[in-house]
Amino acid sequence: MAEAGKEAPDFTLQDQDWETHSISDFRGQKVLLYFYPRDNTPGCTVQACNFRDNLDKLKKRGVHVVGVSGDSVESHKKFVAKHNLNFPLLADTEKDVAQMYKVWVEKNMYGRKHMGIQRDSFLINENGVVMKHYKKVKPNEHIEEVLRDAGVRKR
Repeated sequence: MAEAGKEAPDFTLQDQDWETHSISDFRGQKVLLYFYPRDNTPGCTVQACNFRDNLDKLKKRGVHVVGVSGDSVESHKKFVAKHNLNFPLLADTEKDVAQMYKVWVEKNMYGRKHMGIQRDSFLINENGVVMKHYKKVKPNEHIEEVLRDAGVRKR
């Protein structure tokens, strides 16, 4: 389980270009690992575009952004191309990583219950330890929290 003060669980998944990424690949660097429900949905698009637009500010503080959803590599490829995203999106089609990070949860939409990925993020330090777990983030506001916690102010 991923929680603040504990080592982030390691995994390996493929991105939109079929390249593999692991959390351990980022040792020596900070990484924002963010989980989101689906490609090309309004909230997920706002969140991804906010990260895209602020990536230089995050990188100046050594923070790399990596997104994870249950969508396929092909879906990620289209999402990245459509919105000019400049960071990897990882395909967790089996939801193994979402379960590992405890973001595969029961959701309730209009009284109907279903399982899905909760919009959570994890700021992980250079040693692979979770610095902050952001729960049920709001797509429009999340970038401000991350910039603040990474020591970068939005201008």
